[in-house]
Amino acid sequence: MQGGVITRSSHPKKLWPGINAHFGQAYNEYPEQFSMVFKQETSDKHYEEDVETTGFGLAPIKAEGASIQYDSDREGYAAKYVHATIASGYVVTREEIEDGQYGKKAKPRARALAFAMRQTKEIIHANHFNRAFDANTPIGDTAAMCSLAHPTLSGNQRNMLLIPADLSEPALEDALIDIRQTRNSRGLKIAVRAMKLCVPDQLTFTAERVIKTNLRVGTDLNDINAIKSQGLIPKGIHTWTYLTDPDAWFLTTDVAEGLKTFQRRAREFKQDNDFDTENAKAKCTERYSCGISDWRAIFGSPGA
Repeated sequence: MQGGVITRSSHPKKLWPGINAHFGQAYNEYPEQFSMVFKQETSDKHYEEDVETTGFGLAPIKAEGASIQYDSDREGYAAKYVHATIASGYVVTREEIEDGQYGKKAKPRARALAFAMRQTKEIIHANHFNRAFDANTPIGDTAAMCSLAHPTLSGNQRNMLLIPADLSEPALEDALIDIRQTRNSRGLKIAVRAMKLCVPDQLTFTAERVIKTNLRVGTDLNDINAIKSQGLIPKGIHTWTYLTDPDAWFLTTDVAEGLKTFQRRAREFKQDNDFDTENAKAKCTERYSCGISDWRAIFGSPGA
């Protein structure tokens, strides 16, 4: 990261006439993307916590005259969201402001700072997907976000393909079947439905062909595309520019308490002057957290 005070020597060309335009700060940017995946909530505490309740198991047969066998639900793992303060800023000398020859052309710094803050937020959220298969970055149940071994009371469960595969029609069908087999902590089947296919830029065209063509992809057969005809991914494709693995792909589901982002304090931009140095200061701060509570809200493949 570049640090220090912005002085006249930082932008010597600005001291002399002749510059037609400055570039490098004012670019178009992508619209907010993380909110297409993460459920947005607010918080007024230091941290938020979601705790699993395991539910009950299958009911046994009661023999005639025998007592009922009573079951007990219990507390499972907890997902903790600790809010972090994200902040950046810049300092400009009074001389740099006075001697610059271009006035308004030198003012996009505040916009550039806001742009950097927005992109930081995207990357922080996307990193949960970029590290989805990494056992060194576990979620609350001690497994990776996408894992073959999520510990439950009924044994390990998984939310990734048993055999990793690149995005294709057969691989996507296998994932959709696996999602339909999702169980709760006690091993009972629950109705979980895939909602959205999340892919990096490199897979956006493959995803479009796989789920939007009327007939099967890459064959000379006249079979229908069952994924499209049954509407199995109702919210379509989300191409997430900040995903870094060109082969990994994900399906989000309709599990309610899954991917979450908590806004503790909205983004603030403030300016002030230092009395002794006469330097102008500007800063931007924001406080939030993000993560996943119920791993059943996501299903993934790291690609082959």
